[in-house]
Amino acid sequence: MKSLLLALPVALVCTLAMADDHYVQGTVTKVDTQWNRVTIDHGPLEALSMPAMTMVFELGDPAMVEALSEGQEILFVADRVKGKLTVTEIAE
Repeated sequence: MKSLLLALPVALVCTLAMADDHYVQGTVTKVDTQWNRVTIDHGPLEALSMPAMTMVFELGDPAMVEALSEGQEILFVADRVKGKLTVTEIAE
């Protein structure tokens, strides 16, 4: 119980830090390794003024695709890169 109480403030600080960086929660619904894309059912993307929906994103770093699988819950940051909606960060 004591370790749980000690871990709670750390989890809260991490959650608040992620919120400041525009992290959004989502569920991976499809991974396209051939085209370096991922489909995510996500919450509102306030930084991009977009409501919650399911949509396809480019991956900013091709290595990201290796860590993704269908049904996976993720926290991510998206932005427009060269006119395309792109996942630029995924929290670990």
